[in-house]
Amino acid sequence: MSRRSDEVAALVTRLAALGQTTRLAVVRSLLKAHPDGINAGDIARLCDVAHNTLSAHLNVLTNAGLVTVERRGREMNYRVELKRLRSLVKSLAKDCGDVVLVSADESDDTSVTERFMNPAFNVLFLCTHNSARSIMAEALLEKLGRGQFRAYSAGADPAQEPLPEVIERLKAMGHDTSQLRCKSWNEFKGPDAPRMDFIIALCDVPHGQFCPDLAGQYVTGAWPLPDPAAFQGSATERTTLLNELYAMIRRRIEIFTSLPFRSLDRMALKARLDEIGDTTKVAP
Repeated sequence: MSRRSDEVAALVTRLAALGQTTRLAVVRSLLKAHPDGINAGDIARLCDVAHNTLSAHLNVLTNAGLVTVERRGREMNYRVELKRLRSLVKSLAKDCGDVVLVSADESDDTSVTERFMNPAFNVLFLCTHNSARSIMAEALLEKLGRGQFRAYSAGADPAQEPLPEVIERLKAMGHDTSQLRCKSWNEFKGPDAPRMDFIIALCDVPHGQFCPDLAGQYVTGAWPLPDPAAFQGSATERTTLLNELYAMIRRRIEIFTSLPFRSLDRMALKARLDEIGDTTKVAP
């Protein structure tokens, strides 16, 4: 078999491996976690698939060279083969023609593959009870992030469930609230937790609220906002507060998602994050 035939066979095998709903979801999950890997249990949870079914799909992806696996203690850890995915996109661009996949200002197919294969940024929003502010922020970023961000939220002292009026407000604004729940920030401290790129605290620190210090390799920011759970006004005043809070968070996230992430270093990103949270500079 010629080299060209081998390349075509490999291309067909990899396209076939990706051409299935569950396997595509697995690859997307691994891309979001890259360069870290994910164990099989977490992949099954993220992709909502039974373990025995997942095993067969992982074998297909591994045999196609799109996923690698290594043992970590008692667990099997899976990682996406990013170079082969990039090579796959390059092969398609070459075979289909530059007019199809590459525009006049994207003649270098390396930049095209970077744009397609760069994993989304993971962003964790923190507040005290994870029942209002951080829940709103999680829902807003998921909707406004356009696939470039994956939003999470947690609290230092999580409530039993999000405030009902917050969920009602989010539903009225067209957000999917089915996965929103109150959870402890401890869920994001373990070795199997998703790796965060940004952690943004929404606690109203000047008014004495506690917010955990999670300094680390990620970029942190402070967007202090009033806590609706502590508000004592009338029902009408409470509704007004929630509307204003939603608008403030939305405005901050719109600015955040438009930042030139690839051209800013960590110090510059942190400065920009804190500037977004400065109420004297960001209008509701």
